[in-house]
Amino acid sequence: MTLSYAVRKRINNLLKENNLNIWKLYKLTGVSASTLSYFMSGKRELINLKTLLHVCEGFNIGLKEFFDDPLFNIEQD
Repeated sequence: MTLSYAVRKRINNLLKENNLNIWKLYKLTGVSASTLSYFMSGKRELINLKTLLHVCEGFNIGLKEFFDDPLFNIEQD
């Protein structure tokens, strides 16, 4: 699993938990709906940290809480 995939999955999980969609998240964050849609659909592979911070603010969480999820448990060799 790639980091981008894990971030997408985490955002999707938070959208479901908060009964939101991309349009509502756009309204909460000010991040353009097209930026969110392109990343979430995989048309854009990467999301920049500033954008992710705004997404977290839309969910009323910090980056630490965003990444504190089993999706990001990466085993090191």
